[in-house]
Amino acid sequence: MNETQSGSNARDAVLAVRDEVGKVIVGQDGVLSGIVAALLVRGHVLLEGVPGVAKTLLVKTVSAAFDLDFKRVQFTPDLMPSDVLGQVIYDSDSGFRFREGPAFTNVLLADEINRTPPKTQAALLEAMEERQVSIEGDARMLPEPFVVIATQNPVEYEGTYPLPEAQLDRFLFKLQVGYPDATQEEEILARHHRGLDPHDPVAAGVRAVAGAADLAAGRAEVDAIAVDPQILAYIVAIARATRESSSLALGVSPRGASWLLHAAKAWAWLAGRAFVTPDEVKAVVRPTLRHRIQVRPELELEGTTADAVLDGILATVPAPR
Repeated sequence: MNETQSGSNARDAVLAVRDEVGKVIVGQDGVLSGIVAALLVRGHVLLEGVPGVAKTLLVKTVSAAFDLDFKRVQFTPDLMPSDVLGQVIYDSDSGFRFREGPAFTNVLLADEINRTPPKTQAALLEAMEERQVSIEGDARMLPEPFVVIATQNPVEYEGTYPLPEAQLDRFLFKLQVGYPDATQEEEILARHHRGLDPHDPVAAGVRAVAGAADLAAGRAEVDAIAVDPQILAYIVAIARATRESSSLALGVSPRGASWLLHAAKAWAWLAGRAFVTPDEVKAVVRPTLRHRIQVRPELELEGTTADAVLDGILATVPAPR
């Protein structure tokens, strides 16, 4: 088998999205690649970063470059499930009818998702897992594709409702959006000086260079990426090591191991590779697993992080050759 696969129209279109987003977003290449990989495997994304690091702009720009319908919901303590999913209303002319909520879109940005109560978080859970919503006993399918990209602030926790483990486990990636370096920040300021409107990526020159059909074709190609049994055993060994680690109170579930496999296949496809290597698995371990494990409280107080534990596991679990 050749190390790299021949280029495909779908892959060329998807890679063009990354270039198109660069017209507006400076840096954040890893976060952008993570969002693109998630779209390829129908995975949801949790973005964690302080306000003002372009989380919303990034998601809006990716949606525009993919020509996908985009909606944003600001999650607040008084947000009700019907505000997200929709509700049955009475119309004097047509009687009772269903009015769709913002969940009926391709890319739903759930801004500050941890600021809404568990009832609304749980309502979103069905949409994320089943890609449908149940209203008045009737199941209504969501558009295809449908991806939730949620944000949360890692610093301010007052008035928040931490996401339950069941919901965290539904996110493919937890991506950390950090500050730009000095050179990147100077470029950001220069773009704003030239008149960049961060609320309108299209006005900044972002074009739709791919579409839902390209994503569907890309997904089919990602599904066809070859995975050696040794790679499957490697992924299982990593997952089991998290369950046996003395540093963790909670390890990775089989669903987490499955998502690690899908993420590695998407990463290999984006790199133009026809099969998964240990390097692809290692590249996606942190974003795929950091939110699925729990560091023991006493170690967390000492400064131990989930990423540090995962790095230690990767250093001890032998990779296939």
